[in-house]
Amino acid sequence: METKKNVPGNTVTRKLIDLDTPTGNIYESVAIISKRANQISSQLKQELAAKLNEFSTTTDSLEETFENREQIEISRYYERMPKATLIATEEFLDGDLYFREGGVNGHSEIAGA
Repeated sequence: METKKNVPGNTVTRKLIDLDTPTGNIYESVAIISKRANQISSQLKQELAAKLNEFSTTTDSLEETFENREQIEISRYYERMPKATLIATEEFLDGDLYFREGGVNGHSEIAGA
């Protein structure tokens, strides 16, 4: 998953007015951001699992555990990435999220750019 360069790596204090402007309700905005963060988190988890599966071995021997340098670098890369909530918040504030209220069952739909 490609992340934007302007996503901060740390927590940033936000103005509530900026968050509730697109929806008119802070609670709806937070719900939209949290749903998108869950989507991003699951995508990142799938990517990481796919990359780490390349290094998995078929033997289940406790004596044969060794560290692969490439595997460690991949893990460190994903650890250094901004958290999913920060990415989702930036997408929301930049207007990159598409959200739609109430479907057939009353749930909103969220799609990232």
